[in-house]
Amino acid sequence: MRLDKIYTKVGDKGSTLLATGQKVPKSSLRIESYGTVDELNAQLGMLRDKTLEEAPNKPALKHIADKLFVIQNELFDMGAELASVDTSQTLSNPCHISLTSIERLEQEMDEANAELAPLKNFVLPGGHPLNSQAHICRCICRRAERDTVRLHEEEPIRSEVRVYLNRLSDWLFIMSRCISKELSVSEVLWQQKR
Repeated sequence: MRLDKIYTKVGDKGSTLLATGQKVPKSSLRIESYGTVDELNAQLGMLRDKTLEEAPNKPALKHIADKLFVIQNELFDMGAELASVDTSQTLSNPCHISLTSIERLEQEMDEANAELAPLKNFVLPGGHPLNSQAHICRCICRRAERDTVRLHEEEPIRSEVRVYLNRLSDWLFIMSRCISKELSVSEVLWQQKR
């Protein structure tokens, strides 16, 4: 793929083209859905960059950064899928979110969670900028999930897309805890009685 010209002026009047060439308003739920996935990907890029800054003396953080890179590529594939209304094209495309990707997230969560202390209270974002960034990503991921669920109420979206986003938000929560552990930072716990 070659992108010689970035601006097209197609969107100047409030509409844009889907990957299939269909013109839709920029306010459409489909655009909102893949726009939120794109926002999540950008924030994950920040999380990955910040994680790599801390990684030279922390191999576990490098491992998390490597996993984030895989996820970023999967989210780019997801955005391409959400930008298309042609499901036959999606199903024949090898670059789409699959059950294998979901199972990988689950396995990574199970392995990471086994190394963490059991939670005795709710955890608040904070304690270190990396932890906070992971929680920002988690929140955006939940919004992306809500957007795709709403889109699915209007147009069919493969269940793997919705399930992947659901698992990814859990994955990000667990990774936020792993980051705190690796950096020897105390988790910030919710204080119910203040």
